Amino acid sequence: MNHNARGINRRKRDMCGKNFLKVVLYVFNFFFWLTGLAFLALGLYIKFQKHTYISLLGSSTFPLSTYLLLGTGAFIILSGIIGCTGTCIENRCFMVMYALFLLIIFLTEAISGVLAYMYEGTIKEELSRNLNSTMMNNYHYDAVITKAIDDMQKEFECCGATEFENWERSKWIQEMITEDPSKKNRVPDSCCLTVSTNCSTFGNGPSNINPEGCTKALEKNTKDSLILIGGIGLGLCCIQLLGIIFSCCLVRKFKGRKASSYL
Repeated sequence: MNHNARGINRRKRDMCGKNFLKVVLYVFNFFFWLTGLAFLALGLYIKFQKHTYISLLGSSTFPLSTYLLLGTGAFIILSGIIGCTGTCIENRCFMVMYALFLLIIFLTEAISGVLAYMYEGTIKEELSRNLNSTMMNNYHYDAVITKAIDDMQKEFECCGATEFENWERSKWIQEMITEDPSKKNRVPDSCCLTVSTNCSTFGNGPSNINPEGCTKALEKNTKDSLILIGGIGLGLCCIQLLGIIFSCCLVRKFKGRKASSYL
């Protein structure tokens, strides 16, 4: 009799602990989904708003960090569905899978954040080394890079990598002058303070040309995006640790319930 009473009391305590953990995991999953949506929104924003000048960067770290962010957001939403399903039907296999997915997400977010912060520290050196060469050798010959350079010079109101005189050494300008010495264009039209066709001819005077180089503006634009990716990735990855703990506790509770049912 006493044995049965103790068994009933133990099952009640297990049930209370299990139900509490299920509620906690439901709440956790709600906020978990919100972080997944935040990752997707941030990744899409950076992809469509900040990747305009990606062809001007000499490294693939920035786009890699962005795609990791997007992939993590989608994976979070999928994992949340698995976690809620496993909690609802009390399926140990689903919960173990959920815990493993959370571990993968934790590692992915941490890697994305670390990559972003590492690249943020080297972006200045990379742009100083590669931007001028890319602009001087590829403008007018590579359609993607040409558009990126024109968009950058218009948006940031800049000209050349460090100054507008950089363009005098460009392959495009040198060939144009060789073919027709009467040509007065010395910079692209996108360098003009007020952009219009042939506004960049020096017959209009260099006063119509933006004097500032583009390196600093592009550096700041890229750094802002990388800091955002790094902060989100490293800041939210710790949340996954809580989910791993809760799901592992539930797995034990489900196991205990199965064993106690034979008593």
